[in-house]
Amino acid sequence: MGGPGEIWPLLGWALGGYLLGSIPFALLLMRLAGHGDIRSMGSGNVGATNVLRSGTKVLALATLVLDAAKGAIAVLIAARSGHDAGLVAGAGAVAGHVFPVWLGFRGGKGVATTMGVLLAAAWPTGLGVIAAWVAAALIGRYSSASAIFAMAVAPAIAWALSGPRVALLALSLGVLVIVMHRDNIRRLIAGEESRISFRRSRDPTD
Repeated sequence: MGGPGEIWPLLGWALGGYLLGSIPFALLLMRLAGHGDIRSMGSGNVGATNVLRSGTKVLALATLVLDAAKGAIAVLIAARSGHDAGLVAGAGAVAGHVFPVWLGFRGGKGVATTMGVLLAAAWPTGLGVIAAWVAAALIGRYSSASAIFAMAVAPAIAWALSGPRVALLALSLGVLVIVMHRDNIRRLIAGEESRISFRRSRDPTD
């Protein structure tokens, strides 16, 4: 990266990514479907896992896809101005999902949006991180633990497959996502975390 003349456009892409990432699809879809405010259900989290907990599988899948898509779209649009612009916009999109200005900076935990960003920024890394999540989910059946594991290995996968800049992005986003799972980590340690289930549950553990 260069001088101030190059920094300002990157800041603009970061802001654009943030605004796109801050669209709360879980909240919008649940309200449009007549299910009320997702923030008053389960964990109160505006993410796909909490939508699934409400018992609406189709809306949970739609939320997952849309949350990933907004991260990917932010990267793909900005990448027309350069690879760095795409990476910065992707980081902004995850920040927007986790800290949306429209919801008092209380959003989701960023897993799906991070996956979308990594897929668009460097698809081999994105696929590798998704594979890590799936493998951990199949073995342990903990959504939170799977996300934490995938984010923990993401920088190494990115370094091996896509180079240091994508690895730095993966590290930054991974740290953020893991920090957002701090309550889940405490429950995992205490043996109180719920396993992946497609049944309706009122347990606020996402």
